[in-house]
Amino acid sequence: MQRKIRNGVLGFVILILAVIASYRIGFNKALQSSKGDSKLDLSLMWTVKDKLQNSYLDKNKLVDSKMVYGAISGLVQSLDDPYTVFLPPKENKSANEDLAGNFGGVGIQLGYKEKTLAVVAPLPKTPAEKAGIKAGDLILKIKDTEKKLNKDTTGIALDEAVNLIRGKVGTEVTLTLFREGKLGTFEVMMKRDNIIVPSIELEMKENKGKKIAWIKLYKFSEQLYKDWPELVDKIIIEKNKYGTSFGGIVLDLRNNPGGFLQASVLVASDFIKEGVIVTQASANGQDQKYMVEKGRGKLLNDKLVVLINGGSASASEILAGAIKDYGRGKLVGEKSFGKGTVQSPQDFPDGSGLHITIAKWLLPNGKNIHGDGVMPDVEVKFVDNDNKIDNQLDRAIEVLQEK
Repeated sequence: MQRKIRNGVLGFVILILAVIASYRIGFNKALQSSKGDSKLDLSLMWTVKDKLQNSYLDKNKLVDSKMVYGAISGLVQSLDDPYTVFLPPKENKSANEDLAGNFGGVGIQLGYKEKTLAVVAPLPKTPAEKAGIKAGDLILKIKDTEKKLNKDTTGIALDEAVNLIRGKVGTEVTLTLFREGKLGTFEVMMKRDNIIVPSIELEMKENKGKKIAWIKLYKFSEQLYKDWPELVDKIIIEKNKYGTSFGGIVLDLRNNPGGFLQASVLVASDFIKEGVIVTQASANGQDQKYMVEKGRGKLLNDKLVVLINGGSASASEILAGAIKDYGRGKLVGEKSFGKGTVQSPQDFPDGSGLHITIAKWLLPNGKNIHGDGVMPDVEVKFVDNDNKIDNQLDRAIEVLQEK
C-alpha cells in the first residue's frame, strides 16, 4: 500500500515537473489560493524533482512521455475508482475494439469485485467458457511466456488487463484465479482465438405439452439493434403456430456482461407497456430518464421469466431490474454482478484516452445496483454437471408454468 501511494504521489510530482520552469511560481500561487485548502504548498514537489534530476542513478529511465503518462495515471488512480482510468495510446486502441463484438482473445468480460480484477462473465463458445472459467472468479496474475509477462493484477487498470490477456491467435495465456468455495488459487491456461460474440439465439423448448421460447441474450452489442426485432418477429410466428400450446418466454441473461444501454431499453420496451426503464443520475445533478420506446410492446401479454446470475452485469441488470420492479415477470437464478455506474470515454489527439465515471444508473424504484446487484425472486444455485442438465433453466420453466 505504501508503495502504491508513493508511486501515485511521485507520478503527480512528475506531471507538475513537465510544466516549464517559469510556470512554477504562478502555478504554486494558483493552487495555494484555491478553495478548500489555503495551506497547499507544492514546493516539496520541486525539491523532489531536483533531487531526481541530480541524483537518480539510471538517467535513461527519465523518459518524458512515459513519465507524463504515468503521472496522469497516478492522478486518476487517486480517485480510488477502478472504472475511471487513463489509457495511453496502445491501451486506448485496445479498449475501443471491445463493443464492436469481434476481437481476438479468450472471451472474458472483465470487471472488479472489491477492487480486485474479476471475471464478469465468460462469453459463450469461447476458450474461457471451454476452460471452465466462471463468473466471479478473481484474476490474481496474468502470465504469457511469449510476451515474457508474469504480472500481478493488484491495482491494475481494466483496459491494461484487457490488453495483456489479448494477443495473437493461437498463442497461450495463463491466469491465476481464486474462486469462492474452492481451496487456494489455481491456474487456467487458454489458447487465444478469434472471438466473435453472438448477440442472441432462440431455441424452442417443450415441457408439459407447452412450447417455451428460450431466448439466450449474450450481449447488448450494436448488432442487437438489428437482431432483436427479427427475433421478436420469429417468436410471434411461433405463437401463431402453436396457439394455446405456447407457454411463454424464458429470457436468459446469465453471463450477459452488458453493453449498450439503449439496447437494453429496446428489449425492455417489448415486455413493459410504459414508464421509466432506467434513470441516469449524473455528476452535474441532472437526471436523464430512459423511457419505454413507443411503437413496440409486441410481447406484453406473454408469460415471462428472466434468468440471471453473477455474470449478469450492467445493461442486463437494468433490464432484469426493470422487469422485476414493474412486476412484469419473475427473476430466477443468482444475484447479479452489481455494475451500476456510467463511464464516458474521451479520446485525445495523441491517441490516449480517459474513461470517467460520470453517472450512476437507477432502477425504476430508485435503487442503484452498483455493488449490490439485483436479487432473483427465486434463488437457484447452478449445479455444474458437465452441461448435461441445466437446473436453473429447468426451474425457470417450472416457475413460468406455475399458475
